[in-house]
Amino acid sequence: MVQVTAHPSSEALQDTIGAIVCRQRAFFNSGQTKSLEFRLTQLKALRQAVIDYQTAVLQALKADFNKPELEAFLTEIGVTKEIDYAIKHLRRWMRPQRAAVPLEQRPAKARIYPEPLGVVLIIGPWNYPFQLMIAPLVAAIAAGNCALLKPSEVAPHTSRVVANLVQQTFAPEYIATVEGGVEVSQAVLEEKFDHIFFTGGTAIGKIVMAAAAKHLTPVTLELGGKSPCIVDADVQIEYTAKRIAWGKFLNAGQTCIAPDYLLVDRRIKSDLLQALKTAVQEFYGDDPAQSPDYARLVNSKHYTRVAHLIQDGTIVIGGETNPDERYIAPTILTDVSPDAPVMQEEIFGPVLPVLEYDTLDDAIAFVNARPKPLALYLFSRNRAIQERVLQETSSGGVCINDTIMQIAPSSLPFGGVGDSGIGSYHGKAGFDTFSHYKSVLVKPFWFDLKWRYAPYAGKLDLFKRIVG
Repeated sequence: MVQVTAHPSSEALQDTIGAIVCRQRAFFNSGQTKSLEFRLTQLKALRQAVIDYQTAVLQALKADFNKPELEAFLTEIGVTKEIDYAIKHLRRWMRPQRAAVPLEQRPAKARIYPEPLGVVLIIGPWNYPFQLMIAPLVAAIAAGNCALLKPSEVAPHTSRVVANLVQQTFAPEYIATVEGGVEVSQAVLEEKFDHIFFTGGTAIGKIVMAAAAKHLTPVTLELGGKSPCIVDADVQIEYTAKRIAWGKFLNAGQTCIAPDYLLVDRRIKSDLLQALKTAVQEFYGDDPAQSPDYARLVNSKHYTRVAHLIQDGTIVIGGETNPDERYIAPTILTDVSPDAPVMQEEIFGPVLPVLEYDTLDDAIAFVNARPKPLALYLFSRNRAIQERVLQETSSGGVCINDTIMQIAPSSLPFGGVGDSGIGSYHGKAGFDTFSHYKSVLVKPFWFDLKWRYAPYAGKLDLFKRIVG
C-alpha cells in the first residue's frame, strides 16, 4: 500500500509512482508471473484474503454507504466466485491454440499463444468499490501480469481495506495499491502501462482514454449510461415489479447496470405502478429511511445531484429526502419529459422515471435514438417480441424478464458498446482482455519448395494456381 495523498509536490508524487511501476516492470521481466503454478498460487492467496477480510470489507461498506450486510455480501464478497472460476479454468485458458495452415505453407504448424501484457493499471469506481477492484485484478493475475491498483477515494473506508488486503497478500513489486484523490489519478495516468482498465463514468473515461493515447496504451473502459427497461403488456405483473424494484433500488440505485428508466406498454402502466408500490413497501416498509436494508448515497455531492432530479416529474412513490443522512427514498416518477434532466444523464440513484409507449416500434425507436446503453432490460413472455428487441437494438448486454442478474455468470462477458464502454471481462473474457494472443508459425527444415525464390521467370502462372 502506498498512501500518496500528502506528498508535498507533484514531482515527488510522480517519482513515487514511477518507482512503483519501475519495480513492477523489473519483476515482470524476471518471468516469475508467467507460470501456471505461480498464477494459481496468487489466485488462491487472493481468494483466502477476501475471506479473511470479509468482516473488514462489510464494515467499510457500511461506513461508506450504510450498505446492508446481505446486499454487500452478495454484490461485493461474491467476487470469490470469479476467483474460483478462474482457478478451475486457467490451465485450459493458457494452452496454445492450434490454427489451420494453408496448403502452400505445409508442413508448417501454427499455434496461437496467450501471453501476459506486462504491467497493468486498474482504476476502480466508488459504487461497488471492493468487487469492481478485485474482479479485474483476478483477470490480470490469471493472465500473468503485474498490476497497480487505484481505488476510488470517494469510498475511503473501502479504499483503505483494499489497500491493506493487497499489502498483506502480495509483494509490492507484483501487485501494489496507491490511494489518493484526483492528483494521484493524474500522476498515475502519466506513467506508461501495458493496459489500463477503468471502471467509472463516461466523462472520466474520456480523460483516461486521452491519457492512454499518449503512450499508445490499450484500454478497457467499463462505463455506464441510461439502461432502458422495456415492459411489454404480456408479463407477470407481480414478479416484473419485484425484479425491477430490486434491480433499481439495490445499493440505493448506485449501480451502473441499474434500470435507468422504464418504457411501459400503456395498457399496463397503472397496474405496474401499483405493483411497484407494493414491492417497495414489501422490501423497505412504510418508511424506507428506517429500513436496515436500504443504503445511502455515497456523499453530499451525489446526494444533491440526484435530489434535484426528483423535480422533473410527478412523484407517485417516494420523494422524501434527508441531506443529513444522504437519504433519498425509493422514488418513481411519471409525467416525465424526454428532455428533462432526469432523462438526459445517468441517474445513478434511487429515482426511476416511467414513460409509456403505444407500440413496440415506438419503444425501440426511443432506445435507438439515444447512446448505446450498458444494459437493456425487457420484460415479455412473447418470443417474437424478445427476438425483435434483441435484433433491433444494441447494448452491452441484455437481460430478459429480470434485472442485474446478467452480470453474475462468469461465462458471460461483461462490457459496454459505444458510449457505454470498450472491451469486456469476467471469466475467459477477462483473461483475454489482459492477454496478447501471439501467432507463431513453425516450419521444419526437411522440405522446401522453391516457388517463392528468385529468379521469378515463368513462376507467375504457378503462383496464381497455388494461391487462387
